Amino acid sequence: MAATDLPKLGIVAGAGQLPRRIVDRCRVQRRDYLLLLIAGHADPADYDGIAHRTVRVGAAGEMFQLLRQGGCREVVLAGKVERPSWRELRPDWRAAKFMAEFALKPDKGDDALMSAIVATCEGEGFKVRAPAELLEEGERIPGALGRVLPDAEQLKDVKLGIDIARTIGRLDIGHSVVVQGGFVLGVEAAEGTDALIERCGRLRRAGGGPVLVKLRKPQQDLRADPPAIGPATVAQAASAGFSGIAIDAAGTLIIDQGATISAADRSNLFLLAVEAPE
Repeated sequence: MAATDLPKLGIVAGAGQLPRRIVDRCRVQRRDYLLLLIAGHADPADYDGIAHRTVRVGAAGEMFQLLRQGGCREVVLAGKVERPSWRELRPDWRAAKFMAEFALKPDKGDDALMSAIVATCEGEGFKVRAPAELLEEGERIPGALGRVLPDAEQLKDVKLGIDIARTIGRLDIGHSVVVQGGFVLGVEAAEGTDALIERCGRLRRAGGGPVLVKLRKPQQDLRADPPAIGPATVAQAASAGFSGIAIDAAGTLIIDQGATISAADRSNLFLLAVEAPE
């Protein structure tokens, strides 16, 4: 299929650099797209000079209408959107219907919510694509991604981090854990990875720096809210005194892999792709 024959893509953008990377990929492919920024989450400054529309997080009916009017057949959900309160949501009729249906489900965690959102988009007739699929990121071979290698003690921290991250993932708590010298300094919950790194930087002990382990949840649909790192993650980890980052070889997205690896090398942080058994 020629790039110009690709179906028009609706990009529903939250916070962070991932949506912009998808926009840039569409431009390289000469693929037509419609960019919808979620108000209060996506930063319009990241899209200066790029045509876009803005929708409220609770305006699901308007969002679907814009996607249909724009001729979109496929949709990608990219970027972070914090779960709003009911007052902040101010749902329109379509969002209110979704919330009423979701309220009847036994599992109300973030993963269950995102899976329900994907199912709703598909029920409205749109094919939901995974960000990694659009960016054509293949599964990585486990091992060091940069020139810095973890030592034996750091590998032990990585192994412990994998065990803990899989546990909190199964419970739909978060993607990330920070370990140092065999001690768990923190696990990610509602605050997100950036706040976790900052918090654990203040808790770090003497000796080799902490290790961040970030994995997909075992039950996670990677079409929505995939775990991701990028150059900013590396810069924050380095500033907080971390020694390295381990990611899921099959399920963690790297935003601008070349720049992320270069940043890790410059900061003398190891960047490790690992197998994370179910």
